Amino acid sequence: MIINLSETNSLVGEWLSEIRNIDVQQDRMRFRRNMERLGEVAAYEISKTLSYEEKEVTTPMGIATCRVLKSQPVLATILRAGLALHQGLLHYFDKADHAFVSAYRKHNHDGSFDISLEYVSTPSIDGQVLILSDPMLATGSSLVKTIEHLEEIGKPSHIHLVVAIACTVGIEYVLRNTKASLTIWAGDIDDELTAKGYIVPGLGDAGDLAFGNKLQQ
Repeated sequence: MIINLSETNSLVGEWLSEIRNIDVQQDRMRFRRNMERLGEVAAYEISKTLSYEEKEVTTPMGIATCRVLKSQPVLATILRAGLALHQGLLHYFDKADHAFVSAYRKHNHDGSFDISLEYVSTPSIDGQVLILSDPMLATGSSLVKTIEHLEEIGKPSHIHLVVAIACTVGIEYVLRNTKASLTIWAGDIDDELTAKGYIVPGLGDAGDLAFGNKLQQ
């Protein structure tokens, strides 16, 4: 299932306009905060799909019957670009366990790139709902490799993939190369991908915009 959060009018469109805007992007704090906001909206929408149970709670005036989560999801993100989006999810799923993966593009001299995955830290995800965040779903290669590696550790019952902007090519690649039960939540979906694997119009490099330019090694 694919959900485009921009298909209906909401503040998501306002935040995305700022995230994409080359002038507003100069304000790193605002860029990170808007990414957090997207994560918060996605968290709320995902919460509607989870399982709940009734719990009696003592109030100063009596007993209230409330609906609470049966179990917390596991929040996972791809370092470093996914941290702000991850933080937004954490604001809502504040009792969740966390997984961190360092998957990045290792560029070659001919302009091509390979996906390098060097570090994974994760709790048990076997049978758990996994929420995996990464700002950009461009080619889909890093996300597929991340999912494959995590599934070698444990099989989640369902994966919610949260991205700020996705590309149709990347979505098709992920769906074609992933056997997991999967829902994709995108702030918006663009149709064009450059030869170097960047989304157009996209927003540029989310990691650099959030945390500063990096040295490419």
